[in-house]
Amino acid sequence: MHALRVRVGLLGLALLAGLSAPATATAAPAAPAPTVEELRLDKAVPQEILTRSGFDAVAPRLARLLTDARSYAQARRIVVREGTALWRRAVDRAQGRGPAGGDLSRDDDRPLYWARLGLSREVRTWEPEFGLGEAQHSALLDSLERTSRGQTGIGYPRTGGLKRVLVTGFDPFTLDRDIRISNPSGASALALDGTVIETADGPARVEAVVFPVRWRDFAEGTVERTLRPYLPRVDLFATVSQGRVGRFDVERTNGAWRGGFADNENVGDTGTIPVADPAGQPQWTTTTLPYAAITAAGTGRFPVYDNTSVTEIPAGGTAPVVRPDGPTAGSLARAGGGGDYLSNEIAYRATLLRDRLGLHERLPGGHVHTPVLQFGAGNTTEVTDPEFVRNRLDIVAQVRAILAVAAGE
Repeated sequence: MHALRVRVGLLGLALLAGLSAPATATAAPAAPAPTVEELRLDKAVPQEILTRSGFDAVAPRLARLLTDARSYAQARRIVVREGTALWRRAVDRAQGRGPAGGDLSRDDDRPLYWARLGLSREVRTWEPEFGLGEAQHSALLDSLERTSRGQTGIGYPRTGGLKRVLVTGFDPFTLDRDIRISNPSGASALALDGTVIETADGPARVEAVVFPVRWRDFAEGTVERTLRPYLPRVDLFATVSQGRVGRFDVERTNGAWRGGFADNENVGDTGTIPVADPAGQPQWTTTTLPYAAITAAGTGRFPVYDNTSVTEIPAGGTAPVVRPDGPTAGSLARAGGGGDYLSNEIAYRATLLRDRLGLHERLPGGHVHTPVLQFGAGNTTEVTDPEFVRNRLDIVAQVRAILAVAAGE
């Protein structure tokens, strides 16, 4: 009996010890982390661009508003409102409306880019007390992306006799090489959005949007989702990006190939461009822009070329071959006239969508490459200079003139 009492006592002590001991720790879910793009925000150049444009208060304002949100629905309304306001503010600034907010040239596209990343970092790292599921977090980020890129604000007036033109631009890219970079296609989108241009065939209303330089967004269908509702209703579309030094190019042919160059998340992707219904995917698509009229017109200080070259693997071959006059029958694409990066891909996707919608014969559309936007000679550190601003203004003006020629045909 004594031995039994001892054993029972020891068991009781063990149970008490077990009840009082802390439970085995379980790993807490990792806090959302900023992306590679968002981490660049902390560098000196982005902060200077935001401060010198007055866009430095955009992200802190969203952070304050989200702090007061008490539900996902309320948070979504805030994000949509602030994303839309950022796009409109950038467009107004570029077109001379409202305060400049600082001494940075109004035509600059970079305040929009860096301010958007500030907003996305706030949303991505926000952890409200009421809790957000992964799908809800992703939906908030998607709403922010679409609204702050003008993708939800496309609207043409019902006025008769007004042609409809849709233009796309891109974010700055190769920022690890030079974080000061601006993208003249994005600047053109801001300068043109909502404007009316005069053409030989009457006035035309331009609506513009901007796309990210990220492979994953394109694979997820951002181009098709944005353009599909509008291509059947417009009279002309042009995807625009930065291309070669000192020249514009109207790209005649686009290829179904990703070449793997790193995007703004430092991710590369190589292979056939992923699209819906890949079984019916062509290796090549072509422009329906009036390239002969565009190249013959005097649109500005930079020469404009009809670029017909591609890189292909010929039918039955194994090695890539450069073809100056376009692809040969049965060949596999390895680069369109615009290369094998996202500029070629947006051209391919937009023109493939045009064709799949049955619009090839009636809708002019294709890709225009602008000159590389260059800083003044000797400027390797300053975020802007007079030649840099002049180059961007000249490129934007020539994009407008090219569109006027194309829409007037």
